[in-house]
This record gives sequence, C-alpha cells and structure tokens, in this order.
Amino acid sequence: MPAPSPPRVALFVTCLANVFRPTVAESSVELLRAAGCEVHVPLGQSCCGQPGYNSGAIASARPVAQGLIRTFEDFDYLVAPSGSCAGMIRHHYPRLFADDPPWRERAQALGDKTFELTAFLADVMHFAPAPTRGTAARTITYHDSCAGLRELGIRAQPRQLLAAAGVTLTEMQGTEVCCGFGGTFCAKLPEISVAMADEKLGNALAAGADMLVGGDLGCLLHLCGRAQAAGKSLEFRHVSELLAGRLDRAALGKEQT
Repeated sequence: MPAPSPPRVALFVTCLANVFRPTVAESSVELLRAAGCEVHVPLGQSCCGQPGYNSGAIASARPVAQGLIRTFEDFDYLVAPSGSCAGMIRHHYPRLFADDPPWRERAQALGDKTFELTAFLADVMHFAPAPTRGTAARTITYHDSCAGLRELGIRAQPRQLLAAAGVTLTEMQGTEVCCGFGGTFCAKLPEISVAMADEKLGNALAAGADMLVGGDLGCLLHLCGRAQAAGKSLEFRHVSELLAGRLDRAALGKEQT
C-alpha cells in the first residue's frame, strides 16, 4: 500500500513577520517540513483584514478577506505563526460574511482548517521537534498572548513542543495576563498599555528570565520596544525561532546592532 501523501499546508506569513521578522516565517517553514508537510507560501497573500475589522471598517475588511480566502481555500490547511491572525480567520471570517451565505460558507470552510503554528504541530501533526541547542544556560519564560489563549485555547501546545525540544521554562507570575498591546489599544490608551507592559516585564525579570518567548509578534514587538525604552535587559524571540534552533540569529530588536 502506498504511503499517504503529505498534507498540503499553506503558510500565512502575517504582516508583522513579513515586515519586521522574516525569520519567524522561515522557522515556520522549517518546522512544518520537519513535521512531514508539503509547505507552500502563496505569493498572492496579503493582510487578513483584522486591523480594519477590529476598527469597525467592515466594508474595507471584506474584500481583503475574500482575497485571502481565494488564495488559501484549495490547500489542506492554513497555518499561521500567530494566534491573532489565525483567530481572525478561524472565528471572525464567518461573522464577517454573516449576511452573505455563499461567502460565509467559504469562510467557514477555510476557518475550519486554519490553525496557529504550535497548535497545528502539536495537535494535528503530533510533532516532536529536534533538541534545541544553546538554551541550557538560559532562563526562559513564556508569555501567553490573548488571542491565542482566549480565542484558540493555546496554552499547553507551545509548552509541550518546547519541552520536547529540551527547553526548560521558568513560568512567571501573570503569564496569562494581557501585555498591553491589544492592536489599536496600545495607540488609543498608551498610558494603560505602557503600565501593562511594565507589569509583564517586571514579572518576567522577577522570575529571573533573560529571554521571553511568545507566539505572537505583536506582543513581542510591544514588549521589546517598551523594554528598550525602559532600559530593561531581556531577550525576545518567537517560539518558532526557538523550536527551529535559530538562536544564532539576532534577537528581536537587535537586528541592526
């Protein structure tokens, strides 16, 4: 009997990875291939439309979502290294087209096969990553992003994968508390956002961490920027980079130094 064909997985790179941290997309491709997937990165992809949708610009978000649906709907799975983007496609796309049955059906079909990276690797592919070198002397803590945790139930999966890769986590207090990013929240209410970021950074440092890892670049960029402004010494990396063993690459915010 011939071996089953590998799943055809399309990687949704996300805007933040594309613009600020391509290493996240590269690491995601490596991990998906190691898990046995046939990986595609469609060149026609663009933003998922979440910024407009969250701001109430529904009429503008719909054509963006339609373009993404057309680009990804023929693959077996859509995988994104972001709980925020995956949650938008999985849960909010069907709502975006609630009054348009044909598009709602297509949105639901795509949403049903859309996964955040660590959830896909752990829950769908049952993947065990290779050991990650260079972490034995590090104290690493994990930040649970709001979208991944609350919309998609992602908590155990990144920890399971990191443990399999030989990474020992030191949990900080309030790991499930918002970091203060929240998309446009940080721009509309900067004083509150900064206070929340400072609390998160304080918890990480109190745990003795010298590296903070997470699954959403929005959170990581927000915390990294605040740490630099406040003069706090902490390294920031996306979980995909750690799992793919890319510690030889500069940490977030250190690319130009």
